[in-house]
Amino acid sequence: MKSILIKGARIVNRGKITEGDVFVKGGFIERIDPEVNARADIELNAEGQYLIPGIIDDQVHFREPGLTHKADLYTEPRAAVAGGVTSYMEMPNTKPPALTQGLLQDKYDIAAISSLANYSFFMGASNDNLEEVLKTDPKTVCGIKVFMGSSTGNMLVDDERTLEGLFSQVPMLIATHCEDESTIRANEQAYREKYGEDIPVRYHPEIRSVEGCYRSSSLAVELARRHNTRLHILHISTARELDLFRNDIPLEQKRITSEVCVHHLYFNSKDYETLGTQIKCNPAIKSAEHQAALFPALLDNRLDIIATDHAPHTWEEKQGTYFQAPSGVPLVQHSLNVMLEFYHQGRISLERIVEKMCHAPAVCFRVEKRGFVEEGYWADLALVDVDKQWQAGKDNIYFKCGWSPFEGHTFRGKVASTIVSGHLAYHEGRFDEGKKGERLGFLA
Repeated sequence: MKSILIKGARIVNRGKITEGDVFVKGGFIERIDPEVNARADIELNAEGQYLIPGIIDDQVHFREPGLTHKADLYTEPRAAVAGGVTSYMEMPNTKPPALTQGLLQDKYDIAAISSLANYSFFMGASNDNLEEVLKTDPKTVCGIKVFMGSSTGNMLVDDERTLEGLFSQVPMLIATHCEDESTIRANEQAYREKYGEDIPVRYHPEIRSVEGCYRSSSLAVELARRHNTRLHILHISTARELDLFRNDIPLEQKRITSEVCVHHLYFNSKDYETLGTQIKCNPAIKSAEHQAALFPALLDNRLDIIATDHAPHTWEEKQGTYFQAPSGVPLVQHSLNVMLEFYHQGRISLERIVEKMCHAPAVCFRVEKRGFVEEGYWADLALVDVDKQWQAGKDNIYFKCGWSPFEGHTFRGKVASTIVSGHLAYHEGRFDEGKKGERLGFLA
C-alpha cells in the first residue's frame, strides 16, 4: 500500500481546528505534526483545505442482493466515497432479506470484492428468527435492525412477544425504524376513500403521520428502558419525538440514541409541490414546524448522529402514482454538501458537522479505530474545499439510479480527496479502485 503525506491541512478533530501535516502508512495514520518531512509515495498539497475524518453513514440501502437494477455494492460505495463517506452500515431489507447468518455473510462476501468504502451490514430481525439474531457477533456486525413499521421490503416486526424477546435478549445495539403500522393503515384507508389510488403526494406526511412516528418510537424507548437495551432510533422526523431523548449525559454513557437524516433537515412538506415523489420517503418529510425543531435538537445533543437513509429507486419507478412510487431518496453522495450549506448559513460549525457525521457514529456503534484524525487510527480521511462551487448533474451523480433531488443545484463546498483505510480512493474527480474497503470492526 502506498504511503501518503498530506501537507498543510486544516485538521478538524474533537472540536478543534489545527494546522499540520499527516503521514499515512500501511493503512493507518502514523504521524500528525505541524510539519512532517517523511518521504511518501503520494504527497497531497492541502493548503486552504480542511482535513476531516471520513464520514460514517450508519444507515444506507445499497440494494444488493436482489434489487441491483436500483443500486449495488459497487456503484453506491463509489458514490459515497466521492462525497467523503468512507464507511457505511447497510440495511437488511434486500432480496432475500438478511435474516440468517448465511445470508448476512453473503453480503459481506460481495462487499469484500466490490465495495470501495469500508462496510458493515445489519442483521435483520423478523417475527420468527430470534434464534438466528442471537448468533450475531457484536465484534464484526454493526447491529440488529428491527422494522417496527414496514418500509421498502416486508420485514415488519409487530409481534409483541418477538419485540419483548429482542429487547430482553439481544446484547448488542438494536436499530429501529419506528412508525406504527396500524396508524398508517388507518390513514391510508381514509385517504383512499377520499382520493382513490392516486392520492396527492403532499398528503404523505399525513398518512405516515406524526402520531404514527411517536407511537412507535415511544414504544421502542419504553421497551429499551424496561430491559436496559442498547437502542438506536433511526431517522427522527418529528418535533414530538424529541422529548424521548436525553442530552444531559455524554454520548458514551447513553443507552438510547438517535439519528437525524439530511433530507429531514433540508426539505419540508412544501417541497412536495416541486419535487413530488422524488422526496417521498419513510418516515415522511414533514411540515416546516417539524423541520425547524430538528436543528436545535441536533445542536443540543438530543439528536446524536447525522446520516442519509440513502435509498435509491429508478427514475421510472419514482414516476408512479402515490401507491406505486416506492419510498426512498438517493443521498449518500451529497450529505456533506447539504451540511456545508448549513455551515455557510452560519447554522452549524465545521467542528459540529464532524462531531455528528464522523465522531458520533464511531462512538455510538463502538467502531474500532475509526472516526477520528489521530495517530494509530485507520486513515479514513477526506480533504474538503469548503468554498469551491459546483453543480450536481448527470455527469457527476454516481448513483446507479442516475438521479438526485439535488440535480441542477449549485453547492458550495466539494470533496477534493478521499482516503479509505489508507488508500487514496478518490482524488480530483477520479477514482482509484486498486484496493477495496475494509470490513468494520467493533468493540464489544
